[in-house]
Order: sequence, then structure tokens, then C-alpha cells
Amino acid sequence: MKPIGVFDSGVGGLTVVAALRRRLPAEPVLYLGDTARLPYGTKSAETVARYTQRNVDLLVSRGVKGVVVACNTASAVALPRLRSPVPVWGVIEPGARRAAARSRGRVGVVGTESTIRSDAYGAALRRLRPELAVASEACPLFVPLVEEGWLDDPVTEQIASRYLAPLVARGIDTLVLGCTHYPLLTPLLARLLGPGVGLVDSGEAVAEQLAEDLGRAGLLASGRRHADHFLVTDAAERFGRLAAEILGNPVSLELVELV
Repeated sequence: MKPIGVFDSGVGGLTVVAALRRRLPAEPVLYLGDTARLPYGTKSAETVARYTQRNVDLLVSRGVKGVVVACNTASAVALPRLRSPVPVWGVIEPGARRAAARSRGRVGVVGTESTIRSDAYGAALRRLRPELAVASEACPLFVPLVEEGWLDDPVTEQIASRYLAPLVARGIDTLVLGCTHYPLLTPLLARLLGPGVGLVDSGEAVAEQLAEDLGRAGLLASGRRHADHFLVTDAAERFGRLAAEILGNPVSLELVELV
């Protein structure tokens, strides 16, 4: 049974794996965490595109039937130039569609510096609903805080409050979590924003998109679920600990080198 390939620069893409497990429980996943080159969000578009191509090439060489680019930065800047013999899904378009469907008119987007600078979410949202007011805010400290495991720490709360303040001032009713690390901060962000602001997780949206596309192509797995497999480019102990927390079970890691 061919797995679905998923990659991110670190543990954030595991939120997409968790969403895939919930939506497509029979599908095995081959995950690549490019932990040696984390984070992607502060790097140039050319560098991210080069990393993305190498990640996809590795997953394809391992026999995946498709690849989810579970990194908003890579989805924003690398997808147009990506070469792949198998289907590839980014997280920007599914997340934007979900936000456009839910918003009452004012959408906020949080993401890495590269994602926000690309305006990928803003452009996608305006294509879907030209009348939407879109406000974006780069949150570069969120990824290292998540990788550190500081998900509900007073320091994280103080930083999040400062990042969210301009969006709250704009009266947003929907917030797009434009980085796959950010859903791990959902309880904190929801508490700070209050019940009047809905949170959109692009991982949940792309899992739904995969279910539709694989079903249409007759590629859905059935029967007993095979085990997932996890690759990392730097076998950090922190990755294994956070992966177990996100997925609810211990994971074994295979160290790989990207050339």
C-alpha cells in the first residue's frame, strides 16, 4: 500500500498528519521533518524552493502516491516551480477556501515572515471573495516557541498578545493559522481572541481536500491501516517528544540526509 508523503521543516506538519489520521484513518503516512534546516520561514524563496524540491524527490523515491507540502512557507513560494511525478497538495488554497466560507467579512492571517510577505493567503482570499477585508501579521517567534514545547507558557502568551493586537484592532472575525505549527497554540490563541473569532486550521482543510481528490481518483486505501513512518534530517530528541504529544503515541525516527 503506497503511503501519502507529508513534509515540513519540523514538528508543525505533524498537525496535518493528525488531521489525515482523523479524516483518512486507513491511509499510511510517510513523514519527513527537515529538522536540520528549520525554520523555513526566515529563508529566501530560492532556498525554500530548493529544499522543497529535495524533500519531494526523497518522498517520491520512497514510493509515495502523493505529497502534502505541510509547510505554509513552502506552499506559498515553492509550489509554482515544483516538479513531481505524483500529485502534490499545498495548504494555502484549502485553508483560504475554508476561511472565505466561514468569515463574516474580516479575515486575519498569521504566518511566518516568508508566508506573510508572499501574500499567498491574501491573494487566495481575495480571489474567492473580493469584498473580504484581509489583515496579515508575521509571527516569527511562534515556530521556535512551539518547537521548544512552550505551548501555554506566560512568555508565549505575552508574545501572542502583541502579535494579535493589530488584528484585534481591525475587528477580525476569522483567523487563519497560516503555519502548521500554529494549531498547537490553538487553546492559547482562542483564549486571547475570545469566542467571536473563529480559527481556521489549514491542516484540517487539506485533509478534507485529499479525501475528495483521492476518492475521485480511486486511490483511497481500505482495510487495515499500515504503520506510519517518520524521517528526520536531524534526530533531535525534542522532535520525538513533541511528535508523541501531537499524535498520541510514541514514534520511531529514521535519520536521513538530503543532498
